[in-house]
Amino acid sequence: MTRRTDYDVVVVGSGVAGLSAALGLAGHRRVAVVTAGGLTSGSTPWAQGGIAAAVGADDNPRQHAADTMTAGAGMCDPAAVGVLTGDAPARVANLIADGARFDRAGDGTLALTREGGHHRHRVLHAGGDASGAEVSRALTAALRARAVDVLEHTEARDLTTAFSPDGRQVTGVVVRRLDRPGADIISARAVVLATGGIGGVYRTSSNPPDVAGDGLAIGLRAGAALVDLEFVQFHPTGLQVATLGQVPLITEALRGEGAVLRDADGRPIMTGHHPLGDLAPRDVVARRIDAVITETGSQVGLDATGFGAQLRRRFPTAYRNCRRHGIDPTTEPIPVMPVQHFLCGGIRTDQWGASDVVGLYAVGEVAATGVHGANRLASNSLLEGLVFGARVAARLRDELPAPLTGTPVDPVVPAVPERAMASIRATMSRYVGVRRSAAGLAAAATALESLACRDEPASAAATNRWTVAAAIVAAAAARQESRGCHWRADHPTSSDAWRHRIVVRLDDTGRPLAVVPAPLDQSA
Repeated sequence: MTRRTDYDVVVVGSGVAGLSAALGLAGHRRVAVVTAGGLTSGSTPWAQGGIAAAVGADDNPRQHAADTMTAGAGMCDPAAVGVLTGDAPARVANLIADGARFDRAGDGTLALTREGGHHRHRVLHAGGDASGAEVSRALTAALRARAVDVLEHTEARDLTTAFSPDGRQVTGVVVRRLDRPGADIISARAVVLATGGIGGVYRTSSNPPDVAGDGLAIGLRAGAALVDLEFVQFHPTGLQVATLGQVPLITEALRGEGAVLRDADGRPIMTGHHPLGDLAPRDVVARRIDAVITETGSQVGLDATGFGAQLRRRFPTAYRNCRRHGIDPTTEPIPVMPVQHFLCGGIRTDQWGASDVVGLYAVGEVAATGVHGANRLASNSLLEGLVFGARVAARLRDELPAPLTGTPVDPVVPAVPERAMASIRATMSRYVGVRRSAAGLAAAATALESLACRDEPASAAATNRWTVAAAIVAAAAARQESRGCHWRADHPTSSDAWRHRIVVRLDDTGRPLAVVPAPLDQSA
């Protein structure tokens, strides 16, 4: 390895969370952004729905918070939710000031739509259903105009750490340029992980294939605690056209504006299953679709034919994705299925993005601030990146850990070969999907353990996926109830006795180990 230039802060990831953090630090700290792809890679450009914020005349942050808490099924941190919803209008205003162009109504006001779990029209959108692409464009343009170094096509492999009087402390990040062999170390007083979700751990996902939980594995090896990993959200309406890799989403806003889920005989499938019908929280809709497909062996269709020609104008991304696969959504139902979408948990942080490792921060989908609880409210993810990215930056503008030199800590890591990748995805999709059980989770744990060996060359990507998969399985096995987007056939109800956060750390062999801490504050 060779040592490279020192920075005050290194941000790993270039989605809405990482870009927001880097923008907030520009001009205040010497900062670099490290991203495995280009500056516009990752999940953010694929987001369709929009950004939830209480900016409508009939809305307020308290109502937004109430909807967020309801979706979170008793596991949200009320203080964190208050920060998210309270800061939302200002963060959206800042984004617009940075050049984001959201759709407008005829009178020039922001056009707002409604999605599952929301009781108000509060979702801003751009280009109809291309909101993430517009957010990414605006933030990228703003970043390129600031004094921030960008290291594109550069993978973060691990963090370097040493022991300080306050415990384990991050001293830098190990990176590898994709166009050359070998690795470098970038020294930093703080590292912000903004690496996104876990899609590549499952067979099908809304995430790009290279978004596979690398930040979670890196954080675990650095000594960070992970929480709420069992709460893996499945988007109810992935386009049912693929069996492997990234699946196009059919935005929830279609149902928000009147589209209806129907079985093969044309009957509405959500009638009588939830007071909000087709706009029930995502976990409810995903389980219902999965049950209908499993029980009938036939497809579930999203009927948007009532939109007519307007569908192409209002939802151009969904329309193009359908037509690309030979489906005309103006004349026939769109075949849909649940696909892995969003991780509600991640690296445990405080309300300023700090983990329990000195100098390590996390923001966005890789982080667990407590705002999502057991199930994310629709369109709170882009918002979370904006709000908590700005808060991480504010904290690091005010204070940085003191520089540290010391004996590096070398983590123990099970060696997982490249050939294990397909088996990891198949195991997770079979046993750790929308519906789970003790027997299935035990089978998943056994299957994953069989993939960890030392008689073949290890793959960094496979090892990270294995670590994340094993961590999710450990957390899901520990939570013996059904809550939010974690549903177990052998424990189909929720219990106040399980209002605990499941913490995952690595044991001495580098394997994830789940522990159950004290209950959440029942008075919160």
